[in-house]
Order: sequence, then C-alpha cells, then structure tokens
Amino acid sequence: MDKASPEVRKYIAQRAELLGAIRLPDNTFKANAGTEVTSDILILQKRDRVMDIEPDWVHLDTDENGVTMNRYFVEHPEMVLGEIKMENTRFGTFEPVCKARKDIPLSELLSNAVQRINGEIPELDNRVDEISDEQELSVPADPNVRNFSFTLVDGRVYFRENDRMQPASVSMTAENRIKGLIQVRDCVRKLIEYQTDDYPEEMIRTEQENLNRLYDVYTAKYGLINSRGNYLAFASDESYFLLCSLEVLDDEGNFKRKADMFTKRTIKPHREVTSVETASEALALSIGEKARVDLPYMEQLTGKTQAELVQDLQGVIFKVPNCEHVSYVAADEYLSGNVRNKLTVADLAAKNDPELAVNVEALEKVIPKDLSAAEISVRLGATWIPQEDIQRFVMELLTPSSYAAGRLKVRYTPINGDWFIENKSSDMGNVKADSTYGTKRASAYRIIEDTLNLRDTRIFDYVYDEHGNKKAVFNAKETTAAQAKQEVIKQAFQDWIWKDPERRNRLVRYYNDTFNSVRPREYDGSHITFGGISPEITLRPHQVNAIAHILYGGNTLLAHKVGAGKTFEMVAAAQENKRLGLCQKSMFVVPNHLVGQWASEYLRLYPSANILVTTKRDFETGNRKKFCGRIATGDYDAVIIGHSQFEKIPMSIGRQREQLEKQLDDIEHGIDDVQASKGEQFTVKQLMKTRKAIKTKLEKLNDTKRKDTVIDFEQLGVDRLFIDESHFYKNLYLYTKMRNVGGIAQTEAQKSSDLFMKCRYLDEITGNRGTVFATGTPVSNSMVELYSVQRYLQYDTLAQNGLQHFDSWASTFGETVTALELAPEGTNYRAKTRFAKFYNLPELMQMFREVADIQTADMLKLPVPTVNYHNIKTKPSEIQTEMVASLAKRAEKVRARLVEPNIDNMLKITNDGRKLALDQRMIDPMLPDDPESKVNACVDNVYRIWEEHADTKATQLVFCDLSTPKNDGTFNVYDDMREKLIARGIPAEQIRFIHEATTDAQKKSCSAR
Repeated sequence: MDKASPEVRKYIAQRAELLGAIRLPDNTFKANAGTEVTSDILILQKRDRVMDIEPDWVHLDTDENGVTMNRYFVEHPEMVLGEIKMENTRFGTFEPVCKARKDIPLSELLSNAVQRINGEIPELDNRVDEISDEQELSVPADPNVRNFSFTLVDGRVYFRENDRMQPASVSMTAENRIKGLIQVRDCVRKLIEYQTDDYPEEMIRTEQENLNRLYDVYTAKYGLINSRGNYLAFASDESYFLLCSLEVLDDEGNFKRKADMFTKRTIKPHREVTSVETASEALALSIGEKARVDLPYMEQLTGKTQAELVQDLQGVIFKVPNCEHVSYVAADEYLSGNVRNKLTVADLAAKNDPELAVNVEALEKVIPKDLSAAEISVRLGATWIPQEDIQRFVMELLTPSSYAAGRLKVRYTPINGDWFIENKSSDMGNVKADSTYGTKRASAYRIIEDTLNLRDTRIFDYVYDEHGNKKAVFNAKETTAAQAKQEVIKQAFQDWIWKDPERRNRLVRYYNDTFNSVRPREYDGSHITFGGISPEITLRPHQVNAIAHILYGGNTLLAHKVGAGKTFEMVAAAQENKRLGLCQKSMFVVPNHLVGQWASEYLRLYPSANILVTTKRDFETGNRKKFCGRIATGDYDAVIIGHSQFEKIPMSIGRQREQLEKQLDDIEHGIDDVQASKGEQFTVKQLMKTRKAIKTKLEKLNDTKRKDTVIDFEQLGVDRLFIDESHFYKNLYLYTKMRNVGGIAQTEAQKSSDLFMKCRYLDEITGNRGTVFATGTPVSNSMVELYSVQRYLQYDTLAQNGLQHFDSWASTFGETVTALELAPEGTNYRAKTRFAKFYNLPELMQMFREVADIQTADMLKLPVPTVNYHNIKTKPSEIQTEMVASLAKRAEKVRARLVEPNIDNMLKITNDGRKLALDQRMIDPMLPDDPESKVNACVDNVYRIWEEHADTKATQLVFCDLSTPKNDGTFNVYDDMREKLIARGIPAEQIRFIHEATTDAQKKSCSAR
C-alpha cells in the first residue's frame, strides 16, 4: 500500500473496489512467523468489468507528522491499529512502521475497525439481455489492451483504437490466425514483463516452455510469423513486428532458428556476479554492484579472508572514519570529491583510532590550496554572494534617504535565478542614483538590477506608427551613456567586495569550501584483465585508464584528441562491464555512415562479441518495429545504431509526460515567485513563452495518434549508452535572462532533448553511471557547450551546487565581453556582446573533470605527421570592391528598417558577401573571370602540387561549402575548377566530386581510391 510506484494499486483498483483497509501493528504475526513487519488487511469487491479508474487510495500522501504513506490511511487514521513511527529497517533505510498500542488489546481495535467497513452483495441478475441488431457493437476500451491491438471479447476478435474496441471484420481463416497470434503475443509480453521485473527463474522458464509450445503449434498450422498470410492478418496489431523478431531469418528470408527469447533471459535485471579470481576484480564489482567497498561481499567473491583482501588492496582502499561497522572505500573515491570535509572528519577520528593516521596523511597531500581573495574572481550577479551583501553594497554605494533605505530590498529567486530590487523608484532626487552612477533615463537601481541579471542596460524610445501601434526604437546615445555607468558600477563592486576584512574572510572561506574543495578522481586501470580481447592489440596506458574511469566512476566524457583510440576505449569498457556483470546491454550511437566501420572495429578488438548492427533498411517505416523487437529480444553484448535511427526509438509517453509536467511545475513556480516579488515583466513573458511551448508538447503527447513504435526505449533492456561524436547533440535548450549575447543559442534541437531525457532515465536506473560521451571537440563554437555537457552527464552535481540554471553557472564561471567586431557587410565595425570569457577556471575544471577524461595532443604525443599551413592572400577586383560598398548601403537600409525583411535582410546580405568573397561570378555569372580570384589561386596551387607529386600520385582534398554542382548548366565553382584543371592536363578520371557518390557503397569506393 505504501510503495512509491502506484502501478499495482492501480491494477487492483481497475478490477475491484476498495471497501476498506486495516493496518495492523508490526508484531501481529511475530508469534506465528517469527518476524516483525507492518501488514494490511484489504477488503475488496470485484467489479463486473475492468474500468479505467484511479481512486484516491492508489496514491500516497503525507500525514500531519510528515510521514508518507497511503492516502487511505492518511484520511482514515482510525483504521491504523497502532502508532506510526519512523524507524531504521534492517535494509538500512528509514521507513514508517506501525507500533502496537499498549493500552487497548488488538482484538478490540480490530473488531471496531471491521464495523466501520460498509459493503453489500448485490443479487445476481439472471435475465438474458436481448441484443438488437441496431445496438452499438463497439465496447469501451479495456485499459489492459494496448492501443491498436487485437483482443478477444467473449471469444470474438476485437481491435482497440483509442478509447473504443471494434469487432474485427476479417475472414474465418484470418480470425483463426489472429486468435493464435494473440496467444503468442500475450505470452511474449508476459515473458518480457517477467524478465524486466526479475521474476523467479522457474516462472521465466515455465513461460519460455509455454512460448515454445504456442509457437510450434501455430507455425505448424499457419507457417512462419513473417509469412505474407500472417502479415496480412496481424500487421495492424502494434506487436506484429515484435512477434516477427522471434524468428531469425537468413538474407533470403528463410528460417534459421528461434530467437534467444525462447531459451535465454534477453532483458536481464541488474544481477551480481557470484565469483571472481582477484581482489581487484572483486573491488571493481563491489564498487559497481554495491557502490562501495563491501568486504564481506568481496570475501564471498574471492574466497579470501577480509584481512587478506585489505592486505592485497593496501593503498587502494581506505578505512572510513566514524562508522558503526568497519568499512572501506577505494582510494580514488576517498581521496577525491570534497576532501576538505573528509580531512576534518579524519583528523578528529584519528585521535581515537591510530589506524586512521594514514587517512589524514593521504588527505593532506591532496587537499587543494586555499585561494586568496586576489585569486577569486567575483562579479556583480554571482549567485553565491548572499543577497544581504548585495543589499549592503547598494546602500553604501548610493546612500539613499532613510525613507528609501527602509523600502529598498534586494531579492533573489532561486527557482529561475532572477534578481530584483523592490521599490526602485522610492529614492527620488538622489544625485548618486540619477547622475553619478545612473542617467536621467536609467537610474543606478535599474542598472544594478540589469547587472545582477547579467544584462547590459538598453534604452528604448516608444513611438506610434500610422496605425496607432506602439513601437520600440533603440536609443543608441542613451544606451551608450547607461552602459558606461554600468561599467562604473561593476568596477565599484570590484573595489568594494573585498574591502571589509570580515566580509572578505567570510566569502573567501565560503568560496573555498564550496568550489575549491573538490579533487577529481584519478583512475588507474593497470590491474584490469580484459577477458576475450584480441592478443594482437595492446591498449595504451591512457586508454586503460579511461576504461577504468568508465568502470569505476560514473557518467564519463571521453574528451580525447582525434586518433587517441576512443573507439577501442568504449568497446573494451562495454565488454568489461558485461563480463563483470556491471551492465547487461550496451547501445552505441554513432554517425550513420560509420555504423559498418564501428562493427568491424568492435569485432577486431573482441572477435567473439555478440553484436547487433543496424542498416538503413532496418529503420525504414516497415522494418523499424521489427528491429526494435530484435534489440529487446536478443542477448547482445552491444547494439550499434546510427544517430538518426536512435532518435526513432522514443521514450515512453508516460515518462515524457512526467518530465514535461515537472518542467511545467518549475516554470509555474518561477512565474509565481517573479510576480510575487514584482519582477520584471520581460522575465515573466519569457517564462510564459516557455510554459506555452511545454503545454503544446503536452497536448501533442495527450492527443496520441498512431505511433510507429513497438517497444519504448525503457523496454529495450539497455543500461549503458555510448554516444560517439557527442558534439552533434550540443544544441540543448537552456533558459537565460541574457539578451542578444553571441555564443548563447536558445535554439532547441529535438534530438538533443530526446537524448537528455534518455540520459536522465539512465541516471535514474544506474545511479549516474549509464552514459558515456566521446568527442574530439567537446567545445567547438560556444562556451555554452561546456554547460550542456555538464547537464547531460552531471545534472545532479550542478543541482547540488545550485548551478542547474545557466545564469547561475555563467555568473560564477563566465562573463560577457563587449568588443568591436567586423560587421556582416564587411565595411565597418560594430559593438558585439559575447559570452566569451571564463573566471574561476580551476574550480570549474575541478567539477568538469569529475566526468571528463581529457587527453589533448600535447598529452598524448601521438605519432602523427607535422602539419604545414600556407595562407594565400588575394586582392579584390574593382568589381568586388564596388559590390562590397553596395552591401554596406543595403545593410544601412535594413538597420534603418527602410526595407521589408522579405525583400532584404542581414542574413541575405551576409550570404551575398560570402559568395562575393569566393568569386564575383557567383553574384552574376556574366561578370568576367578575375585571374587573381581565390578560385584561380586555388587552381594554380592544386595543379602545382599535382605536377610535383605525379610520381607518387598524391591525393588532394579540396573543400568548398559554396557553389556546389547542380548539373543544370549554371555556373558553379566545382565545375569551373575541374574544367580548368583538365585543360591544364590533369586526366578527368582523376578528379571526382563527393556529390557523385550517392550511396554508402559509392562513398566507400570513392574513399578507397
């Protein structure tokens, strides 16, 4: 009744009405069973049919003492025959227990409770209903029947579609096929449920025998499930392709064998390995299975005594101070994390336990050196500075009147990271607020508020157009004045923050304790034994250590330089995870065109590995369901899948809805908090815009149409996810109050949101150990990408440090920088604000390195050839110079809004500028071919290299992302260069365009040349 998951209670409620429940004391059955456990008596009345209902008792609630239990007992405390207390159970958790009352006998309490339960048995109606031909033949949908599935109602075949079930209009033969496949389908579904929920092995084996019997009987009569006849009869059922995956066919479609589901566990629960040979293997298993060093468990695994294990692992494990029972943790765990707190505890404990002196000695060696105030960068808006200190700064800087001082309040809203100054207009006539640190259009209070919220102050004038619509016009002069005052205030804060000794010591201590107390774990994989690995391949030390990071640590980012061997690192980590029992099924998500190459590399390192590899055909609409079924029903070491295919395996509707509703709750709280504190309307509008987008997504989920899925991601049995080239998922949505800042993209890519949800699911089922990213470019375009990686891989860590909001993270570790940049039209400069600078970088990297395994080219010293760069400069032609000037005039008109956006805009001007810079004929093909153009300079260079290396037939790669060939006779750079090179003597067959290779096979052939 008190389980967190309501699924079982919901199942019962749909089939029976709860008349009443009685909670018995934990000693009720002690005399008979010899155990103390709280138990309940449930009085249920069976319903005449299954109903889609969810009464209150399905859910939990909290009583007046803060104890969480079933809502029925919260609303009916008289049905609890004892006192509810929180106690530490034998499993090490605090749970509510019902303790017997000493003043009243249990028999009397039970008798009174039974009297409070009301119910009656209705008389049976034996009359036979007469069903007229006109009566509606459809029936309400049974909630236990999946949508778009066949079912049997009184022996007749029905098909569920949304909330109704209609009789199936099929031939007698097709109906018999459907009836047989319904039995097979229900058996398969039951077997999947048994394996997912870890039912006893005997039950699973019995169900497998039942599946074998049903399948054999069916196929003997109707042939393979994959046959055309069965497809025509059952293809409309959402489970058809799951059933097809029960048969393993060859390339010609002939039957080879039954799938593993008939004889093996294919969706295995997380299960411990029973024995290993070495102490190091036992340690790895203990950390993976128990999340700690469990000596009794390791003793069982190895057969060695605990003393022998401690001796074998001396220096690798440490005794934990102040534990009721003696326990140890691994060195890389003990000597990492918040080592300041650990040192304080160990120092005190060592006074009573001399054995812990070694702990103190080891911790003192790794403690981070305290940073001084001069080494800590702090800015106005950093969320770790208490709002009371910001209040004091405002008071001391602006010295408001006593009346205003009592009304001015600085507030911070943690839910959305919003700063707000109450009653900004109460300090009228203050020269400091209006002149020294402010302007006539923007008071110092407004400027400080903007600065706290990481915004540059901007001034707008409002005018009315000919239609009477209010329109904002940017005031450049007043904005420049206000931003100058903003810089003065920022500098004043820098001068003020460390001036007071008490404040300086307090903030420096807080910063060191919060952000300078973490030491990342250092992983040593030298003791790992790689069972089944090819003896022809020797992994490098950095690869072995990275594998240790994945095995012993949590979520991991392999931020290694191209060529460092990330593929082998992930493959070996997956195989070791599987061999040691740390995971059951790994999924590798790789670029589409590399799927085949990944499979080859996998089998090269582990020739005996059992892997499943996708093809484009597998994820065509007709094959997608079948392949998902194969993933769920196959006992694979790894599944290798392309990026685009991975997106087509969705999370369950329920989990998507749960995530969106949680986001919606957070947004609703944020709106309430901002409005309660009379926050800026801009912030409210931004939150409301986000809320609307989330509600739209929820509506789409609730309005469920036909879904092309057979198994959700959760049902695949995948508990390790390896993402190759993870930078393709960098556009993860974030909310920020910064306005028009370059380097901060608030665009949302659906594939990134999908991956984030799957990462959070794996965090939940694996304890933040289920996701591995690999990329050579973790940060390519924007500093925001670093934050996105942290959200994917260490979301809980960000939340613990109060940095889950981007603005909180940015105010602590980054800063916007305004500088002059070349304008898009290329003729003048303009001021542009970008998030392009880091502060407190060592502390950020300490946190980041908890998940990141970083290997740069300097660290690896890989045997790669030296790169020689040659920059060739060309002069613009007179025509190009004139055209650049015309681009500037177009840009001025766009900025002045003298031209409609659909006629001309900055994006169009920028694109024209890029074309013009490459070749003037891209603007007008009738213009002359400039001999000094970039294209002709490139042709000269390519021909020279071809001549110099004709004896070795050296290959040249020429990249050009504009003017690709269209085969329609129009001018393009590709054809122009080829014609010129052929004219100089290079054979036509030696010049190829990548565009000519339209299939994977052609691309492979082209690359092989």
